[in-house]
Amino acid sequence: MPANRWGSAVYSAAELKTIQEVITLVVFAGFSVLYLKQPLGWNHGLGFAFVALGAFFIFHKW
Repeated sequence: MPANRWGSAVYSAAELKTIQEVITLVVFAGFSVLYLKQPLGWNHGLGFAFVALGAFFIFHKW
């Protein structure tokens, strides 16, 4: 989801980029497991958790 006129009316540029990265990561991980038959390891899960934690900090209103 690029930062455009519609998206920037609701979200900041950082929030739009975070949404884009999370969606891309989820789609790529699903493609990797389902189509390429490559299992995800604990290190991938930990990396995804860090991305989720970063998304939490981007979207949390302090």
